[in-house]
Formats: sequence, structure tokens, C-alpha cells
Amino acid sequence: MNQELFQERKNMIYNFICDELYVPMKAKEMAVVLGVPKGQRKELQEVLQVLLEEGKIDISSKGKYTKSEGKFLTGTFTAHQRGFGFVTVEGEDEDIFIPESKVNGALHQDVVQVSVEDGRSGKRREGAITKIISRGMTQVVCTYEQSKNFGFAVPDNPKFGKDIFIPLERSKGAISGHKVVVELTSYGKHGKKPEGKVVEIIGHINDPGTDIMSIVRGYDLPVEFSDKILRQAQNVSNEVSEADMAGRMDIRDWQTVTIDGEDAKDLDDAITLTMDGENYKLGVHIADVSNYVQERSALDVEALKRGTSVYLVDRVIPMLPHKLSNGICSLNAGENRLALSCIMTIDKKGNVIDHTIAETVVKVDRRMSYTSVKKILEEHDEAECREYEELIPMFERMKELAAILRKKRMKRGSIDFDFPETKIILDEKGKPIDIKPYDRNVATKIIEDFMLIANETVAQDFFWQELPFVYRTHDNPDPEKIQKLSTFINNFGYSIHINQDEVHPKELQKLLMKIDGTPEEALISRLTLRSMKQAKYSIMSTGHFGLATSYYCHFTSPIRRYPDLQIHRIIKETLRGRMNEKRIEHYNAILPEVAKHSSEMERRADEAERETDKLKKVEYMSTHIGEVFEGVISGVTEWGFYVELPNTVEGLVHVTSLRDDFYHYQESTYEMVGEVTNKRYKLGQSVKVRLVGTDRVMRTIDFHVVTDEDETSQEKDAAEEQVLSEE
Repeated sequence: MNQELFQERKNMIYNFICDELYVPMKAKEMAVVLGVPKGQRKELQEVLQVLLEEGKIDISSKGKYTKSEGKFLTGTFTAHQRGFGFVTVEGEDEDIFIPESKVNGALHQDVVQVSVEDGRSGKRREGAITKIISRGMTQVVCTYEQSKNFGFAVPDNPKFGKDIFIPLERSKGAISGHKVVVELTSYGKHGKKPEGKVVEIIGHINDPGTDIMSIVRGYDLPVEFSDKILRQAQNVSNEVSEADMAGRMDIRDWQTVTIDGEDAKDLDDAITLTMDGENYKLGVHIADVSNYVQERSALDVEALKRGTSVYLVDRVIPMLPHKLSNGICSLNAGENRLALSCIMTIDKKGNVIDHTIAETVVKVDRRMSYTSVKKILEEHDEAECREYEELIPMFERMKELAAILRKKRMKRGSIDFDFPETKIILDEKGKPIDIKPYDRNVATKIIEDFMLIANETVAQDFFWQELPFVYRTHDNPDPEKIQKLSTFINNFGYSIHINQDEVHPKELQKLLMKIDGTPEEALISRLTLRSMKQAKYSIMSTGHFGLATSYYCHFTSPIRRYPDLQIHRIIKETLRGRMNEKRIEHYNAILPEVAKHSSEMERRADEAERETDKLKKVEYMSTHIGEVFEGVISGVTEWGFYVELPNTVEGLVHVTSLRDDFYHYQESTYEMVGEVTNKRYKLGQSVKVRLVGTDRVMRTIDFHVVTDEDETSQEKDAAEEQVLSEE
């Protein structure tokens, strides 16, 4: 049934139910009254289901349909481990808060109908779940616990919130301590526990790798490729043939390098840089993955499903099989490779005054690492300089051009948050042996700047061609959050100019520059970051707020991101003159779903990466209990405040552990304030803490604040112990 006809029937049935003469009836009775032929009754059922999901009609326990009373919305329920939750309604910016008493049996990720209460001015909307439309989680990763005549499974995801009863005959032989995947057979009603059956035993909780694999299964990340896909990958040639190179721009004689991390295996971008008079000629050459992954092939369907490669602490779950990503699609040194190149002429001010996008053949001269390039450009390491002598002039030009591009970006207002990423070092058994911040250096910044300008140039080119495309967009911040930020920073003597509820990125960039090196830098940087929205993929070029540009896309990583692969196809069809009306229609039809799905898969990957990092941080810190650390308060809530250590580990100081006073949370200033002492713990403040406990199941770290008196008594105890040991 087409969309127009469906909408027409939906309106007709809704009006029928709303009629004052209508009496509640079942679908069968309705079909008789309306004269719906037997062959079309399935369509009637579909219409009724959609009206139910939209909250326009209700169904009684006897299956009779009536018009809904009150304001109902449909959304996805996100549970909190403390019992309450939030409902996210598509197309609405603000979630609806659901108190614990009004959850009414809904579980994490369920699609629910919610009645919304009239919100008080300035307060978050509240509601009650009135109906569970569909269950979100059918399988749950758990730790199995065995009893004499039955078992029960404790979900890893604390948001699920309930243990699951497992009849002994459905345990698949699991024993206490096994990580298992449980399929739910009953969701539990009237105070009863949910029931389920074990469908997979991942491994014992103490076995190496089981912890990460449990997270992988919990996020439903696909690990293995099917035989069909592997066969398709296997059939791809290992060499670039003469036929493949025909008609392409041959730039194999250009001095070309890749610059990546030491352990990178999928090298999808290479760089060339020469001078054209006063101007720079920068080539960003990206592996032509679309040459090997044909649209609608099994490889393509799987790549779209995955959406992105996932980089976990101990493994990579690739979007494409290694045969491709580490082989023919990797720009390995000394090998002929097919690429899609964006070759830009850039003047001394950083303006792209000319550019060419072309299908090319490249041959990388050297595979460089960030460490090597840093040694050459910053440390002038003699051995490294001798090894790569012929490339040094190009590296010097790269450093120069990257600085020009960065300066131009900063001038227009691009915001650069320099929070360090985490590098977790594991031993061969997967145990964390060190955690340190992974800082950007001159080499990482060169690649970052060159990829940004290529992505921007390609996006702008295709925007003005008015062709279907996938853009990377970043919406303006929420006016309310920016207003709160503005009010808060006034306390420190800073201000940002807000024009008609909107802020220009330059204002936030200027603010970050003003606070650089000040005691309040950590605090204000975090609040500024939290006021921002998340970037996403879109078919509309609505601009990228954080980069302060009207045009941006992801063009540079088709090995590991599906949107890049998708736009490579569009670019190549356009270059080959094949972008006719039929193809435009095709892309207009598929791209909205590609953008939406890719954004969702990116969120899933980010969450899984965060969870595995959190897990390994907890495991690492569990060997440091009792030690004292210096940290910064990174978050404040009514139940306490979070402290981040220099190695990026974050833990909670629970409000109940602050025994010197009764503390309460002051939302307007992001502080915990003592009622008697007026002592304050606020966002961004430096604080000394002792690690008192870790919980690997909940992935939490607990700190206590260390006072001067604590330290004095600790020193006294240590001195006494020393005296006793000497005696």
C-alpha cells in the first residue's frame, strides 16, 4: 500500500473511532461494519497498530478499540539503574522523565506509550508509561548464578534492573560465574521475575577476553563474517591490474607517504605535498574501496549493516573483512593502489583556490608513523632524520601548511577541545598494565588538518552541484544550555555574545582561548562541551557548528565508515558522467536511511568503546586500592561528584562519604555545598582522593576525599609502623 493511500485509510478509521455514535468494537467487528473484504483485513490491522503506536487510540483487555483520552506520545524508554527512566520521542529535543512509580513494568529499550503531564515552567517534562508497545531487548548478556533446582542470571547492563529466572533444563549446562546470553521468554508481570533460557555461553568470568566479549555481545556487535562474505572478499584480486588502472590519473611518481599509528594496518589515506610557485599543492589520496565493494553485493549489505569499524581496547571489529581492509584497500608502501584523490591548490592564507577530484593510481614511497614524524619535526632526531632524509623537505612543508590551515580555521571560529584520549596498555592476557593520556602531537595534527580540508572541499563541491550526498552535520547548541553556560561563566568574569538565542562558534572559541591556563579552564571547557549537540550524518548540508563551516562530509575513511564508502560511489558516478535522473532518484530514496542508520551505528560503537575502556580502567585501578591521587572534579550530581585523574580514569565520591557536613547539590553553580560549614566542591576544582573500592560488574570506581587531617594521621601511622619494624 502506498504512503498516501495508507494515510487516507488511517484518517478514515481514526475519524470513524472518534465519531460520537461509535461504540467500542474489535477489529473483526469493525471490518464487518466498514465492509472491509477478508483479503484486506491485514491492512486494517496494520492501520490500527499504527494508530495505537501514535497514542491516538487505545485497546482494552478484551481487544476493543477506543479513542485515546489525554496527551499520549510514543517513544523509546531508557531505564536508569536507580529505577526511574526517560522516554525519547523521535523529532523532539527533550526527553520525558519517568519516575520509578510510573515505569509500570517497562524495561530498558522498550517502545512505550507515555502520558505527559503539564510541565511546570522551566522544569523537565514528566510522564507515566501507560502501555508497552513492543519489547526492546529480547536477549541480555548476564552472569549466571546456579542454585540447587534452578539458576538465575544477573544482567551486565544495570539499566535492565532485574535478575532473570532460568529453569534448570534451560541453563545449557551453565555454571556459576559463566557469562551467558539469555533469551527472554517472559518479561515478568505482577511482581514476578522475568524468565529466560541460556542460548550461548560466552566463557567463564575469569577467562581472558570473556569480559570484552560480553560487552561485544551486549551491544550486539557482529564479530564474524559469513562464509558467503568471506568468499566474496577472497575472490578479490591481490594485485591492481592494468585494466583497473585504465583511464585513471597516474600519480605513482609523486612523492607519497602514509602517516598513521604504529599498530595501524588499514591505511586508507596517503598524502602528497609540493609547491606550485607560492602556493601549496596538497593531495589527499583515499583508498578506492568502492572499486572492490559493489553496491548491493553481500559485502556491501554487511558493511551497511555494521556502519562502522569498532575500535575496542583489545581488538578491532572491522566493517570489511581483513582481506580487503589490510590488503588491496590498504595503501601499503611500494604497492600500486587505486585511490580517489582530492588535489587542492592552497594559497599562503589557507584558501583553497583550485581543486580536482579524480580517480587515481598511487604508489606510496614510505609508511610513516606519528612517532617518526614527531621525532623528525620536533626532536630533530639524528637517526630518524638520516633514515627519512629525502622526505624531510616535504614534512617541513606539511608542518607549515597545517599551521596555516589551523590558523584559518581558528580565525573563522572552529572550536578545538583538547581533551586527551585514553591509551590503555594491555599485557598478552588482556590485563591492563598502564593507562595514560594519548596526546596529539605535530604529526597527528598534520593528518587531522589535511583530512579536514579534504572533507570540507569535497562537501562544498557536491553541495553546489546539487546532487544527493551524505553530509556530516553538527547542529547549533540548544539555546537554553547556552544561556545557562553564559549565566554561569559570568561568575568568573567571562561573557559570550548571544544573538537571538544563537551563539556563533567563534564566541565559544574565544571563551576557550581566554580561559587557557586559568584555574577554571577544566570546569568551563567541560561545560562548553556539554552544551554542544552530537554530530550526525544527514542528507542536508545544515553546517558543522564545531568546525564553523557550512559544508562538511566524511570522505577520508571508506575502509572503516560506511558514509565515506557511499559518497565515493556518488563521486565516481558523477566523474564518469553516469549521474542521470534514474541514479539521482535511486540515491534520494536510499540516502536518508543510510544517514540515519550510520549515525545510530556510530553511537553504538562509541558506547561499546567507552564501556570496554571503563571496564579496563576499573580492572587497572583495582590493583591500586588505598592509594591517594590528585584529580579534578569532572561532574556534580545530587548523589555526589565525579573526579577525573590525569590518566583519564574517573571515579565517584559519594555524598554519603562526605562526613564532615550534610551536603546538597546546587544545580545553578554545579556544586556540592555543606549546610553548616558552607564548604564547596565544584566542577573543575582540584581535589585529593583515596581509592577505596572498585566494582567490575557495575564498572564503577569509588573515591573518598582526602583532607589535610587524613594525611597527617596517615603519616603518623606510617611513622609508627616504621618505628615498630625497626624495633
